[in-house]
Amino acid sequence: MSTGHMHPGAHPIDDDLVRRLIAGQFPQWAGLAVERFPSGGTVNAMYRLGNDMVVRLPMVKGGANDVVLERTWLPRLALHLPTPIPEVLGNGQPAEGYPWPWSVYRWLKGKNPEAGSLSRPVLLAKDLALFVTAMRSITLPGAPQAHRGGPVASLDADTRAAIEELRGLPQEGIDCGAAAAVWEEALRAPGWDGPPVWLHADLMPGNLLVDGGRLTSVIDFGCLGIGDPACDLFPAWNLLPADAREIFREALGADDATWIRGRGRTLSQALIALPYYRRTNPAMARNARHVIRAVLDEG
Repeated sequence: MSTGHMHPGAHPIDDDLVRRLIAGQFPQWAGLAVERFPSGGTVNAMYRLGNDMVVRLPMVKGGANDVVLERTWLPRLALHLPTPIPEVLGNGQPAEGYPWPWSVYRWLKGKNPEAGSLSRPVLLAKDLALFVTAMRSITLPGAPQAHRGGPVASLDADTRAAIEELRGLPQEGIDCGAAAAVWEEALRAPGWDGPPVWLHADLMPGNLLVDGGRLTSVIDFGCLGIGDPACDLFPAWNLLPADAREIFREALGADDATWIRGRGRTLSQALIALPYYRRTNPAMARNARHVIRAVLDEG
């Protein structure tokens, strides 16, 4: 669960605000219990609403666009995917001093998987590959550009800055030279020269739900869009152990260049996240450390 304010400009959100918003806009649900749901998420606050729903509210202005994006695309994507995804039940509007759109979703059961504690990693790898393959096969027109879907080089400045910041944090024990070498390899890899494909673009453990070790749902599509297929290789290093990682790669048919770009993108996200979240979001920082270890151990 997050501690403190992760971002400048975060809007205060509490149970009473959520109750007022629900009562004012969805009176049919006004009598239902409201309870904050602990989450390692970085953009949205989540509140259980009764037994079968969840309210999701952006904590920062940048998350407001994600709400609109999900309202537009989730119903269309759901028809093409083998795995359940969030279903929007209510479109909330700014009110009660809260400045952004927000949504009510159907509650999806399951728990977030934890790297190092997977009960059926090979089967989970196959489930994830099936989902990614299905996303890539979608041909819906008018797709937006995915949040991280552009060239690897577009991440270069932020990644190098993060490596330098981590050099100043020796207590983290990061081999910054080795991390820089992996990043340089990703920059040298041939870019994607095919048509852009549909991406979730944020396949972090916190955006996956599992039950009995198998994938049951994929959530948080705020980064969705089209771009480089390497963007959806994140689970290879942020979740799966080495043997399952190879199963995931084989199932997706990832060539060397795509794999190298995917590894670099995953490492970049972790390098940037660790110094930013190390004091405010233990779950994000913990997963960032795991990614960095996984990538450098593989290299």
